[in-house]
Amino acid sequence: MIIREYGDSAARVILVQPVGQHELPLIDDEIVQIGQMTDRPFRYLAVQVENWNRDLSPWPAPAVFGDEDFGDGAEALLEEILPLCTEQDKDYIIGGYSLAGLFALWAATRTDTLYGVAAASPSVWFPGWLEYEAAHPIQTRRVYLSLGDREEHTKNQTMASVGDNIRALHSALTQRGKDCKLEWNAGGHFKDADLRTARAFAWTMESEK
Repeated sequence: MIIREYGDSAARVILVQPVGQHELPLIDDEIVQIGQMTDRPFRYLAVQVENWNRDLSPWPAPAVFGDEDFGDGAEALLEEILPLCTEQDKDYIIGGYSLAGLFALWAATRTDTLYGVAAASPSVWFPGWLEYEAAHPIQTRRVYLSLGDREEHTKNQTMASVGDNIRALHSALTQRGKDCKLEWNAGGHFKDADLRTARAFAWTMESEK
């Protein structure tokens, strides 16, 4: 596991983001944007994943685009991440974009050590996700969700469920008393990934007490 560390090593808030090879060029801009959105010091850990579809998927699922199926590597990845989140006086926020956003939400159902989740355009269309979360509720205090306003307008029926699913998740979390925000962004899934992720982290950490 390759970990890239940025920011203030002494900060109370620690941001943890699984990133793919394709996201590495965006990290510097994302960190700058987070810093522009909040005055709070933070430490940022980029955890590089080797195989996007395998390492971030909580259970196997058939391919919905291309020909690469989804694996079940999330458990192994979480076992590597949790040892990074053990200091009692720190607030750990896990986040990510797309399938990494789904992984962050799933991780929050598996442990109570995390303070918040910053899920930007998460893949909540993933088969079985809503049913799983209903049976294994997210445990963090704060949850940020976002989606592009064109993401649900796709001919792919599986992925088209993303809009209804994120609305349902937001409603369920709100009804449970979670501090949860759902933000809609202009454009499709591949627009402004670094900016959307920065907003997710900044909101989740800014109101932390």
